[in-house]
Amino acid sequence: MSKKNFTKGFGGKGYYIALILCAAAIGISGYLYYRNANETSLQNDPAATVNGDSQDGVEAVATQSGEIPGTDNATEPTKAKLPGKITKPVNGDVAADYAMDCLSYNQTTRDWRVHSGIDYVAEPGAAVMAAADGQVYTVYEDETMGTTVVISHEGGYMTQYSSLAEELKVAAGDTVTAGQTIGYVGDTALLENAIGDHVHFSVTCNDQYVDPEDFLSQE
Repeated sequence: MSKKNFTKGFGGKGYYIALILCAAAIGISGYLYYRNANETSLQNDPAATVNGDSQDGVEAVATQSGEIPGTDNATEPTKAKLPGKITKPVNGDVAADYAMDCLSYNQTTRDWRVHSGIDYVAEPGAAVMAAADGQVYTVYEDETMGTTVVISHEGGYMTQYSSLAEELKVAAGDTVTAGQTIGYVGDTALLENAIGDHVHFSVTCNDQYVDPEDFLSQE
């Protein structure tokens, strides 16, 4: 074979070899770029990790106990001492404690979530009493918490009584005194029906939830 023919044949094959090498280089570069971009995205996305777990563990937050991120620095409402008598809303045992800075197991939904009040288990039809002097702010049927009465008090306080029986002793606008019967123990809270007959009692101060035990322990 002549030198001219050899060079001509190699030159044709070299073109295709160069083309293949270029395509491979582009593919490798694209893969590396995608991998680096994906890693950067995961590092910058706060939703990608939960308590140090991978993104696959996001759902586990609703099925595990533990503190809620960011609640350590939550602003505490300014609480004033409430004048007058303060009483427990019903005579019964505690089935679920207040838990707004951690997750509490819900027997009905079978998951972990915050709990805005205290659940008192009591006999069906037992009297539910106003925890302090005040005025009935509203009475309504809540889709998840059942028959509910909300009472406003001095100092920016509101007390809420849920899962009551449908028959009530008060209406919106009524003035009530501590210990006065406002309704009866029922089982109307769909979100908590695994507990049975009980009262869900919660307290807010200046529109922020507070531990009902702190409210009830005022002297």
